[in-house]
Amino acid sequence: MRRYAVLFALVSTALCAQDSRDVLNRGVAAFKGGNYSQAVDLFQQAVALDPNAVNPHLYLATAYMSEWSPTNGMDVIAQRANVEFRRVLELDPVNQTALASLASMSFNAASSLKGEEKTLQLDQSMDWYKRLASVSPTNKEAPYSMGVIAWAKWYPPYMTARASVQMKPQDPGPLPPAQRESLKAQYSALLDEGVANLNQALLIDPNYSDAMAYLNLLIRERADLRDTKKEYAADIAVADQWVQKALDAKKSQTVSGLAPPPPPPPAPPAAQTGGPATPTRIRVGGQAQQGNLITKVDPVYPPLAIQARISGQVRFAVIIGKDGNVLNVQLVSGHPLLVAPATEAVKQYVYRPTLLNGNPVEVITQVDVNFSLSN
Repeated sequence: MRRYAVLFALVSTALCAQDSRDVLNRGVAAFKGGNYSQAVDLFQQAVALDPNAVNPHLYLATAYMSEWSPTNGMDVIAQRANVEFRRVLELDPVNQTALASLASMSFNAASSLKGEEKTLQLDQSMDWYKRLASVSPTNKEAPYSMGVIAWAKWYPPYMTARASVQMKPQDPGPLPPAQRESLKAQYSALLDEGVANLNQALLIDPNYSDAMAYLNLLIRERADLRDTKKEYAADIAVADQWVQKALDAKKSQTVSGLAPPPPPPPAPPAAQTGGPATPTRIRVGGQAQQGNLITKVDPVYPPLAIQARISGQVRFAVIIGKDGNVLNVQLVSGHPLLVAPATEAVKQYVYRPTLLNGNPVEVITQVDVNFSLSN
């Protein structure tokens, strides 16, 4: 009798696992069709059927993250994604997708916050990137992102210190002794760590132009903490060299046709399964949808990006409502300094409503925003 009970348990477990895979495939099909709410429901069912499998939790977390807007901070949807990614790490402690996603979510959430809340999210992002770097030493995004976080924590108090003594951004340094010593005490170690992380990213990829751009920023701004004008001028000269190296690297990438840095964790892969449910949205190519654009708002080019000679493209996955207004903007790739102004611009886009069989439908499309220093 006991043998039959064990056999029954094994068969039941196998059947649940198979059912979970079938439901998971249906969820992936719904996700690919733009039915995010349906995808979430199916991924939840897959998790219930096989709670100790990694993929159902990973896909559910990714679906939540796709519905989340960083401008909402760590809201309910973000918290749900966070819980599922953490569950993935309980089952697979070295899962790089979960680590990168948690790090990215904390960093993006910080962009809409201020004060201690912002610092908390940046610190959490730093911790996740450190874990990612430890399990994947050849991942250039981890040390690069840690360098960006160091700059993000340093820049606001640095600009406050300059403003307190009526120094404009273009005014040469160094800072007066009182402001200089105060910033040194609080941020010297952070700046040195940021520079070290960016150099590590460049060891992994010597042509990493974004890392060069941030290295320029940290060295250029750290020059304001030097004791003499001669030391200040030496640091500025080094920063200028990194600007030129970044421009040369970007030019080389353009000529050779190299792809841009990889985007955040992708949507679940396509499933080999039966036909998906009727989509509530249709997918339209970015170039085709651009023909329906009625109102286009140009982004504001950040002065700091101009100073650092940063240019390039920011890419979004966008959901357009039946009335032609933008419902959701999801970052795919782009330089951190350019993301915020690009996002604000795209949110104001207005399109001609798209009709399917005479009825307006929602549209999923790709939107690219270009920043060019030549313009």
